[in-house]
Amino acid sequence: MEPIQLAAILVGAALLASMISVEVGISVALVELALGIALGNTFNLDPNESWLVFLAGFASVVLTFLASTEVDPDDFRERFGASMTIGVVSFAGPFVAATLLALGALGWTTKASLIAGTALSTTSLAVVYAVLVETGLNAVRVGKLIMSACFVTDMCTVIALSVIFIKPTVWFPVFLVVSVVLIVLLPKLAPWFFGRYGDRVIEPEIKLVFAILLALMVLGKQANGQAVLPAFILGLVMSRHYQLHHEEQRRLRVVAFAFLTPFFFLRGGMNVSLAAVFANLGILGALVAAKTVPKLGLVYPFARRHTGPNAPFTALLMSTGLTFGTISALYGLTSHIIDRSQFSLLVTVVVLSAIVPTAIAQRWFSPPVLPGEHPHLALPPEPSEILIGESANPT
Repeated sequence: MEPIQLAAILVGAALLASMISVEVGISVALVELALGIALGNTFNLDPNESWLVFLAGFASVVLTFLASTEVDPDDFRERFGASMTIGVVSFAGPFVAATLLALGALGWTTKASLIAGTALSTTSLAVVYAVLVETGLNAVRVGKLIMSACFVTDMCTVIALSVIFIKPTVWFPVFLVVSVVLIVLLPKLAPWFFGRYGDRVIEPEIKLVFAILLALMVLGKQANGQAVLPAFILGLVMSRHYQLHHEEQRRLRVVAFAFLTPFFFLRGGMNVSLAAVFANLGILGALVAAKTVPKLGLVYPFARRHTGPNAPFTALLMSTGLTFGTISALYGLTSHIIDRSQFSLLVTVVVLSAIVPTAIAQRWFSPPVLPGEHPHLALPPEPSEILIGESANPT
């Protein structure tokens, strides 16, 4: 198939996914994954076309940057202990469980098992953010705490992916130094640059972000490193700037979600083999348990301590996964660490974790946010102020 023909099919699929998302009311990323699975298992489409591999890779770095810009740095600093505790146990539980399951009972190689642990350790910042915005909980303290904890979990995942699988070359010191310089300088440069060149139809500010992310990808490839880690930190240090310039962030999202991210999720779906999934339903169930049981079991006690009656909602949302789980699994596939069958199982678990816990949390455990309610009433005081297990009484 000619590249232009494949591009036309995928853009048409992206359009259809957007329409379905609007009509049904679910994340467009999930629809794109589903359509990618359908296309990949119905037609002879090549997910390894060079242009598609590049666009999907760039989209994953842009998604990483965008996800971390959603974290509220002030709230993260204020509730650092709670965010770190919930976020770290949310990562560590499924990482250990899935790695040991794959290494032992499933008989996967050590590297493949570590990919499984990394892919299933994630919490979907994108899914959680969408749920919180839709319900109005993104503005209350419990929602901000969940967002901060998601950031910690995904940061642990990105670090694990970078550290475990990194094979540094002589370029790595250059990659490290440039990453640190950009992380330090961009927040200082952004106000002047965006003030001088921003708010124009030619979008210089978006081009600046893309140029920096592409430079990180180039150096990361030369160093055998991972551009997603500096991109993640870069997004965090830029979050305060975007809090003050929402329109800039909105336009960056528009470009990313209109053109880039559909190729990432569609390509991920195209690599899923339904035959492999149906032939390994027992393994699929074991991997689902390895992700969700440790998440729920370990997060709930700490969520109970810090969010009181909102603990079930917190634990369920922390059990979701999508973007970074797909990024980790796709890295394993493209690096020939896992095969298509293993990739299919991991991505299926990731997609299920994005749907099932979210639906349960919204249906039965969503905290009520009444019109005019003060945001701070949605989260009880710290345990030092009340007995653990007591709920706060709104005044």
